[in-house]
Amino acid sequence: MDIRQLRYFVTVAEEANFTRAAARLHLAQPGVSAQVRQLERELGHPLLDRSGRSVTLTEVGEAVLPYARAALTAVEAVRQTAEEFTGLLRGRVAIGLVSGAAAAAHEFDLATVLAGFHEDHPEVEIVLTEDTSERMLTALHRGELDIAVIGLAGEEPPPGTSVQVLVDVPLVAAIAPGDSALTPPDRTGIPLAELRDRPLISLPRGTGIRKVLDRACAQAGFQPRIAFEAAAPPFLAQLAARGLGVAVVPALPAGLLSDLGLRTLEITEPQLRGRVALAWRTDGPSSPAATVFLDLLRTTLTAPGTDCVS
Repeated sequence: MDIRQLRYFVTVAEEANFTRAAARLHLAQPGVSAQVRQLERELGHPLLDRSGRSVTLTEVGEAVLPYARAALTAVEAVRQTAEEFTGLLRGRVAIGLVSGAAAAAHEFDLATVLAGFHEDHPEVEIVLTEDTSERMLTALHRGELDIAVIGLAGEEPPPGTSVQVLVDVPLVAAIAPGDSALTPPDRTGIPLAELRDRPLISLPRGTGIRKVLDRACAQAGFQPRIAFEAAAPPFLAQLAARGLGVAVVPALPAGLLSDLGLRTLEITEPQLRGRVALAWRTDGPSSPAATVFLDLLRTTLTAPGTDCVS
């Protein structure tokens, strides 16, 4: 068995298709298939079930896959560690960004940090993906991501995860003019129970803020009536401005809300918080490049009054 065979096997498992795996590896499909079959012969077990429309893992394949990934990670770490002695940082850093996090650019400027890191370390490949917090946490623990910017649903981070809070703001109800909830005019808050029968506009399931909302509503004894979902809080505010419901969003820039003619009431009883955090595996990233980039992020993207939690 060799590293090439393990890489082909892992890629086919991830793509669930030999043709897509070959394209990703920039190789001919028959060669990939032959190498995987050779690996299966050496191990004495089929690793992949090819009988369906998509390729799936056999029971043995499921058991072998984590070790194959670990072997590839170890080989890459050996290569990158050796390259460090040349004084040139190389490798690959995979970063996940929670859907809609770009709207928090006024709180932390990730784009500028990425640009500066790329300028200092041009040989490091940076891969940026956007997804829900739940799926990114899974990818983080599988080793598919090195670092993620996620929405936090609770006070404690998930097991095996360390976090550094970047944004911690109250959740508010963005309401169009003329709504009865805005009476009296000097009102600043709205109890969660008052949203029980209202059409709500919210972030999708799998995001930290949506989990905070769903959990609070369940504890209050009702299920939220979600009329619309979207990943970007400013777009949720636009929908609310059209009278399509009450948008439950993190506190947004005052200028955006005034331009849309919206007023916001802080959600109370209980008070809900929207928290965005930098997350990484507690045992640290597997590559030197990811470790350097994580250190840079932790130093640069520090919000006042926030701490690192493991």
